[in-house]
Amino acid sequence: MLLVGAGLLCLAMILGLSLIGVASAERRGVARSVAAIQALDSAPDVLRQELERPFVERVLGPLGDRLINTGRKLARADTAKKLQHRLDIAGNPPAWDVNRLIGLKALGLGISSVLGFLYVLGLGWPFYRVILATVVIAAIGYVLPNVFLYNAGQKREKLMRISLPDAIDLLTVSVEAGLGFDAAVGRVAKNTTGPLSQEFARLLQEMQIGVGRSDAMRAMADRSSLDDLKSFCLAMVQADSLGIPIGRVLRIQSSEMRTKRRQRAEEKAQQVPVRIMIPLVLFILPCLFIVILGPAGIQIANTFKNL
Repeated sequence: MLLVGAGLLCLAMILGLSLIGVASAERRGVARSVAAIQALDSAPDVLRQELERPFVERVLGPLGDRLINTGRKLARADTAKKLQHRLDIAGNPPAWDVNRLIGLKALGLGISSVLGFLYVLGLGWPFYRVILATVVIAAIGYVLPNVFLYNAGQKREKLMRISLPDAIDLLTVSVEAGLGFDAAVGRVAKNTTGPLSQEFARLLQEMQIGVGRSDAMRAMADRSSLDDLKSFCLAMVQADSLGIPIGRVLRIQSSEMRTKRRQRAEEKAQQVPVRIMIPLVLFILPCLFIVILGPAGIQIANTFKNL
């Protein structure tokens, strides 16, 4: 009984000390929290506003600015102008601008060079080969954003090339039905979809805010590298400057666009035999030779073996 009583007494003392320790720890935590709140209240307004900003604005924003400055130092003087032209061709995708692309180029250069150096170093190559491979990988990382941007522009222009004859047909019908050129452009922008509809909508907006028709058409041609669209814009500028009826010009342009589309389809159809020759020679003919000549070869081998 004495031992049980002593054990219970020790357990009670341990529980009491634990409760006291927990209470004191909670008091210390509360005291630290109150002290932090008082420090924030007594801090200057500039520091308080800086601490209240999100992590992206406080840390990632200055880091991105440094990457942009580094990329501008590494790039040539006309890089920003070329990137802006490629962005116009790609339709100015959301969250894409020149500064972000330059920062991504610098980021790709740094990450690819470090990772490439560590990977090639583990292969056991000579030092000069390690340096050359690192330079090549770093160059790939630097050019990779340009490749993605160029690919986006090519996909967009392919869609524009496909839908351009139909859009010009609708524009021709609208003008010949009695609508003005601005109203006809609005009809095309409203009743069509895709990147060409966006270009016509932007053309209409520029004409509505006071830009001349010729200047708006030239700007539309400059935003694209599509030859068909450039020829259409040039024809419309010449018709506007020479006073030629727009309906007649649109009819001619529509016929030319459809002729070019048919010629491109015929050209692709003629390329099919040439393109199919490589898989035919490398994959299909060897299988046919094995199936047809395989049994004969086995019989010939058995005949010579019996001799």
